[in-house]
Amino acid sequence: MAASSSELPERLVVLYASQTGNAMDAAERVGREAERGGCPAVDVLSMDCFDPSCLPRERYVVFVVSTMGQGDPPDSMKDFWTYLTRKSLGARWLEGLFYAVFGLGDSTYGKYNYPAKKLDRRLFNLGAERITEKGLGDDQHSSGYEGALDPWLLILWKSLNQTNPSLLPRISDAIHPNLNILGDAKVEVIYYSAPQDTTISDPKILIERARSMSPALKYHNEGEPQFMLQMVTNQRLTKGDSDRDVRHFELEDRYSPISYQVGDALEILPSQNPSAIDAFIKRCNLDPDCYITIRAKGGDKLSKGSPMNSLMDPIKLKTFVALTMDVTSASPRRYFFEIMSYFATDTDQKEKLQYLTSPEGRDDLYWYNQKENRTVLEVLQEFSSVHMPFEWLVQLTPPLKRRAFSISSSPLVHPNQIHLTVSIVSWRTPLKRTRHGLCSTWLAGLSPNEESIIPCWIYRGSLPHPKPSVPLVLIGPGTGCAPFRAFVEERAAQSVTEPTAPVLFFFGCRNQDNDFLYKDFWLNHAQDQGVLSLEKGGGLFVAFSRDQPQKVYVQDKIREQGARVLNMLCSSEATIYVAGSSTRMPADVTAALEEVLCQQGGVPKNDVSQWVTGLKKNGKFIIETWS
Repeated sequence: MAASSSELPERLVVLYASQTGNAMDAAERVGREAERGGCPAVDVLSMDCFDPSCLPRERYVVFVVSTMGQGDPPDSMKDFWTYLTRKSLGARWLEGLFYAVFGLGDSTYGKYNYPAKKLDRRLFNLGAERITEKGLGDDQHSSGYEGALDPWLLILWKSLNQTNPSLLPRISDAIHPNLNILGDAKVEVIYYSAPQDTTISDPKILIERARSMSPALKYHNEGEPQFMLQMVTNQRLTKGDSDRDVRHFELEDRYSPISYQVGDALEILPSQNPSAIDAFIKRCNLDPDCYITIRAKGGDKLSKGSPMNSLMDPIKLKTFVALTMDVTSASPRRYFFEIMSYFATDTDQKEKLQYLTSPEGRDDLYWYNQKENRTVLEVLQEFSSVHMPFEWLVQLTPPLKRRAFSISSSPLVHPNQIHLTVSIVSWRTPLKRTRHGLCSTWLAGLSPNEESIIPCWIYRGSLPHPKPSVPLVLIGPGTGCAPFRAFVEERAAQSVTEPTAPVLFFFGCRNQDNDFLYKDFWLNHAQDQGVLSLEKGGGLFVAFSRDQPQKVYVQDKIREQGARVLNMLCSSEATIYVAGSSTRMPADVTAALEEVLCQQGGVPKNDVSQWVTGLKKNGKFIIETWS
């Protein structure tokens, strides 16, 4: 007989919305500390794995929320937030719920920690009671988000203990955990010496099998790759002497058309350096050729609800590491160092690890690890006396994530291909070490028409597919031009068979000679009755920021062409699309548009921001940004 809700032990639910993994890591820390403090039941869940209609049944919930771009919520929060904003939910809907919110953001952005602030206010307005005031983590802090998380957690546990001592009876253990006691890993690895029928001919199934076993990916429900594409073009767009390397890639399915539309994005699962994978396996004393399956502790398979039993068939250990564990680019989390300290046999290394994971060593850990972008392999090689069991490595190594890129081609023109515009990422750390982006560097190293296959998924981007009859104002400096190359290419194809509305395109780069991406493409469409031509009501306006003493940016070109922009907005009901860097550009472009509306359009200064907000709500002003 099932127990009634009153008979069940009170639990603490920790819900997180994460895009890069930081919020998930912070949420798991909240869960660990609650368990150490004696909380009888703790559930840590991604927000998209929790039914928001069940929220009133809960008693204690902690929310950990990251921020995307210009104050947007992570993808995993969007449906949850949509439910919370229903008008049918009354002011007492969450009466009896105690909650706390911690946000992760960057104070250099205008809408700093916006999702966390909105969530905190909405929960309060629905009748829930705060356990403590919201915490706001800041990437600009000398310790990153943990600079705010550490003191916030101390207040949270004290407040929760005062609210309900039985929920957190051992508060001292939560605040001052005994780091000499190692708990159990959450997963177990089962080894097979000679499994039967392990040959997999379909690489799609192999990828899905491996990633379905990963505890860090278990809630993503990725499924097998939709496409396995081959690179047929790898062309550098920037000049060879430029310090920026931007590439045009063409990926192809030679046997069937690819189903996508302009505005979509392509997610790619990159390959890690095979020699680095071998080095990791050797460093950890693992057998690369043995076969494994991975289960949650207690025997439950991690791929709950999977429709294919074959997904949990054994897989070679080396294959699992290569396809799921990011040992070559992602930095390990703080908990990784904490667990390492248990297994360090060298006294000096153990003391250093214990210091780095202590409150006193928090800043040093941040600078050693995140700022220097140390990889799991590098950290393990430096702390050579540490030999962590594979179960812990599986649990704690950051997952190998898919990377997303805006599609820069139209399926009307290239039904069997997808084009990408990719900046090959590299940077220097504070200690002058050169780091390279995993996926972009891997793609740049592929030779066209070789046998290498690229696992890909298509997902709907945040730039809606425009109808041919809708006029467009496109603003995409740098690689922000990628989706708009697709828009222009598609509209040109549509114009052959039907009437199409005009397009204004604003592009910006440093120099006309070095990084005018797709120069010939834009110029061709801006002449001879092309979709960007003045004859068709369109226009191409390019800002070269470094070609004259005074820097010129896309926002300056928008002001120069204010009359054209205003006419498109007011007379033709155009849609504005903005894509590119998530730093200052979107705010500067918005300010320029507001200035045009105010000074040339006659919109009162006090009303112009509201007017722009109205455009956004009506889907007429759409921004897609990335870091």
